[in-house]
Amino acid sequence: MKIALFGASGRVGQAFLKQAAADEQFDIYALVRSQPTELPLPKDRIVMGNARCREDVKKVMKDAEIVISCLGTDGDDTLSAALTHILDIMLEQHIKRLITIGTAGILDSRYEPGKYRFETNESKRKLTRAAKEHAKVYEMLKESSLDWTIICPTYLPDGTATGVYRAERDVLPEGGSSITVGDTADFLYRELVTGEYVGYRAGLAY
Repeated sequence: MKIALFGASGRVGQAFLKQAAADEQFDIYALVRSQPTELPLPKDRIVMGNARCREDVKKVMKDAEIVISCLGTDGDDTLSAALTHILDIMLEQHIKRLITIGTAGILDSRYEPGKYRFETNESKRKLTRAAKEHAKVYEMLKESSLDWTIICPTYLPDGTATGVYRAERDVLPEGGSSITVGDTADFLYRELVTGEYVGYRAGLAY
């Protein structure tokens, strides 16, 4: 099964690759902007390019059955620009499954119905630009016919996977304040295998 991976050189992308690259049921192809040094992929599965460029996105998605995005906001509109290309090409090529990494800021507020967490004092972040960019992607996915999942970790320190954490649909687990990069990647791999959160945002925390 071919997977098109975006954001492979980021923290979650690299951690996911370390876990998933050894799984023989998946053939992972990655789009990267610069020559990677330690991605555990054969060179013929690494496509050089930019996720803002539709032709580069299309190249890595050719014949893919699943798309995974670990892209960040990059300080601008790179995330929504890339997802616009990805969604268009998924429709063209009849690809249904998309898993993407978001942020806990776009989960539903527990205490103020109808608001995202980043719009309330539940979120400790003062700046909301990145959350608004992730929310834009969520709104795009809600309007699509795709089988999507957005994985929404809260504060994301470096750290390896323990496999022990909490996940909840559309809200952050009560009292959750952090989850490591390793465990976020572990949940991504689990969701790839199980599809338990299709059509939901998955809030992640310890």
